[in-house]
Amino acid sequence: MNFISIVVPAWRVQGYLAECLDSILEQQTAQAEVIGVDDASPDHSGEVLDDRAARDPRLTVLHLSANGGPGPARNAGLERATGEYVWFVDGDDRIVPGALAAVEARLREEKPDVLVVGAARERWNRSVSGWWTPASVPTAAEALTRRTPPLGALVVRRQFLVESGIRFEPGWYEDVSFAYAVLAQAGRVATFAPACYLRRFDRDGSIRSARSARHADAVAQYDHALSRHLAGASATLRRRALDHAVTELLKIVEDGSRVPRDARRAMFTAISALVRRHEAGAAPRPGGATGLRLKLVASDFFGAYRALRGVGGALRSVRRAPGTAKARLRKRGLRWYYRWQLRRPIDENLAVYAAYWYRGYACNPAAIYEKARELAPGVRGVWVVKRGHRPLPPGVDYVMSGSRAYYRTIARAKYLINNATFPPEVVKRPGAIHVQTHHGTPLKTMGLDQPRFPASTVGYDAERLRRNIAKWDFSITANRHTTLLWDRQFPIRGETLETGYPRNDRLALATEEDVAAARSELGLAPGERVVLYTPTHREWHAAFTPVLDVDALAEALGPDTRVLLRGHYFYGLAGFPLRHPRVSDVSSFPAVETLYLAADALITDFSSVMFDYAVLDRPLIIFAPDWEIYRAVRGVTFDLETEHPGSFTRTFDELVEAFRSGRATGAEAAAARARFQARFCSLEDGRAAERVVRRVFPGAGVADV
Repeated sequence: MNFISIVVPAWRVQGYLAECLDSILEQQTAQAEVIGVDDASPDHSGEVLDDRAARDPRLTVLHLSANGGPGPARNAGLERATGEYVWFVDGDDRIVPGALAAVEARLREEKPDVLVVGAARERWNRSVSGWWTPASVPTAAEALTRRTPPLGALVVRRQFLVESGIRFEPGWYEDVSFAYAVLAQAGRVATFAPACYLRRFDRDGSIRSARSARHADAVAQYDHALSRHLAGASATLRRRALDHAVTELLKIVEDGSRVPRDARRAMFTAISALVRRHEAGAAPRPGGATGLRLKLVASDFFGAYRALRGVGGALRSVRRAPGTAKARLRKRGLRWYYRWQLRRPIDENLAVYAAYWYRGYACNPAAIYEKARELAPGVRGVWVVKRGHRPLPPGVDYVMSGSRAYYRTIARAKYLINNATFPPEVVKRPGAIHVQTHHGTPLKTMGLDQPRFPASTVGYDAERLRRNIAKWDFSITANRHTTLLWDRQFPIRGETLETGYPRNDRLALATEEDVAAARSELGLAPGERVVLYTPTHREWHAAFTPVLDVDALAEALGPDTRVLLRGHYFYGLAGFPLRHPRVSDVSSFPAVETLYLAADALITDFSSVMFDYAVLDRPLIIFAPDWEIYRAVRGVTFDLETEHPGSFTRTFDELVEAFRSGRATGAEAAAARARFQARFCSLEDGRAAERVVRRVFPGAGVADV
């Protein structure tokens, strides 16, 4: 029999769930079962659970047919549990290494109805704070007069729950009524001071961080707790419990990040009804400001209460400036012209496109622009470029960054589509739609996970990044691997479009004529073998410092081979000195997709170009002499050495041998490439841009498919 059952509800936690399961299943304990409950999650959470269950028999997965919320999901897991004790671990939280064995030992020693363990908050940047230690255990009478421990801090005897009939209530804040019920009815409560549970309290996208009228559910949860557990209580205890509940509920009402302005009045009225319902039999209200506050709440005098709390001025300032971005705009003194344009109506048929920090026409935004011209011709597309930009195709409308036309266009556009970030002063207007296309499948650690690798954070501004993420309505990913990572690294409140990459449509649909045209554009001779080398940026190199001697490579590969060198755009486009006659610098060539089509083989290291080039199903060689350094400095999301897309080499001799021996083009390399394609390229069918346009521009006359 399992001693502990761990119930893990999962809803929209795909980016965190694997780490949660690792924190449980990789601990050394033999008598624990894990029950993962897929609460009809619309993302990949259910698949993550199933994949892990296929590898570990200790994990059982329940798939609910409809989303019921965390309370009913936990109840479903509880019904399946067989352990003597139950621990509820949310899918975006985790337990501390070694905690499971320590908790099991404490439970066997004390045999309590409830064990209260230490817990801590882990912020989005992995810093741990808010340590909570169960210094003492409240009596049943005191339970309703204190803030409850976090749900993850409670390990409960299963038979106690069965006999008492305690279950989670539906709705938000269900952990409040459950924790009060458990602590109020438990016969024996023990504590274990060390922090065993880490909860992500400020995770973007979580229920508690959502701005919604549903935070009013907290009133019903406190009402349930007070109604169930105050029977026979003294008048003094009733007063203390009610005052504590009101204090906690008013904190929620006053939190503008949770309760929308137009929902606060209704929640206040619900709190007022709660006070009147439970004051019967309670001791008189206290005097002073506390008593006045309770009187205003009980009388449902919301306006007077706001004045007392000094909230009125804050709310009026919110009305004057609808968003922190606008407040930042005023503080930084952006051009009056931009402020004026922001007050003008949004142009419903105007889309702004940008790529690589205004460097020019490229990547996913370019592919979306071209497909939108076909499917949504009524939407006018305008590109933002800066001085020194790469050439734009004929007929492409554009504005120069910093000009009056730029501020007018960026202020009034309905759609803003970028593969990087707009400047922080660009305001996200209500009604505008921001589409973040990104520009690569991630091998390296990115986004909000990057502070885990401090050596890679030169120039990194986490708060600016979070503000940018908050503007995104759509985030495009090319595969499930990326979706799972970016749910944590770039958590948006909008919608993830797992469509494949629009820029790869050209590769997926390429014909022999397209290949011939690409080679002709580059001036390549018929029959010439073309090897493209695309090294990535290395944080520890201030200037472009290729780790591969391309001149020596061209010489070693023979007279029928031409090497194309494309440096990373972070190092500029000035070019590099040419020495060998069969080496060409193509760093400034505008369309990397043309280079892919022309190349017979690709050599790269840690660049995301490997995921794009794999669509063509051509030889792909990783040259990574500094693999360990890159892993340590930047962090990686999978082991490229064992999961590479063809061949993995560390030395110049190995690289040359891979070509000369045929290993780079052999059956083993093809099998590795096929595995890589199945994992990362399965959506690249030539229709990614169409899928994006049909979802993003539905109001522009584009019919869905």
